[in-house]
Amino acid sequence: MLPSTTGAGAGTPRFDAGRPCLDLLATAHPAEHLLTPAALRDWITTTPLVPPGTPLTHIDATWLTPFRELRDCTALLIEAHLRAGGTPAEDPALAHLNAHARPAPPAPHALRGPDGTLVRTLRTPPTCTALLAALARDAVDLLTDPAARAGLRRCEGDTCPLVYLDTSRGRRRRWCSSEMCGNRERVARHRRRAAALART
Repeated sequence: MLPSTTGAGAGTPRFDAGRPCLDLLATAHPAEHLLTPAALRDWITTTPLVPPGTPLTHIDATWLTPFRELRDCTALLIEAHLRAGGTPAEDPALAHLNAHARPAPPAPHALRGPDGTLVRTLRTPPTCTALLAALARDAVDLLTDPAARAGLRRCEGDTCPLVYLDTSRGRRRRWCSSEMCGNRERVARHRRRAAALART
């Protein structure tokens, strides 16, 4: 459901939702983004799931369906929260999320950089299961933290379904992206004012 990761390339969802699990939702809007292993690889490199330079050439087509399924079940759970409606005790989306959260996420590893400072790497290239676990655990943390849950917002842009975590001062953020939906709203407001003046 949701799009800016700084430095995202062409075709990559441009959204900073505030949490990796929310950024994953952006890959379905406005159309499916995770259609190829290259697209998934590009998306992963724009997230904090892996350190810069992590080898991801082993990603193949078998990774696409699990990532999309985790995205869809996370979206269902977040939508249920935003609607403030109850969910059944036997909740398949929740069971799916919990199943993905069980394995260990990628193991971080510290190395000395050329200047002697420590840099974060991964001991081995991350597996599909480990990356899904990192995303699922992020969603579990978000959905079980009352303070974080209270910051979930849907973009106020017309026809925009994207959800983000509002951490702004006074919780005044209104759009998924000020440059995208926010700018469209400002342009629309200007046109309405101009049309009203023209009628007077």
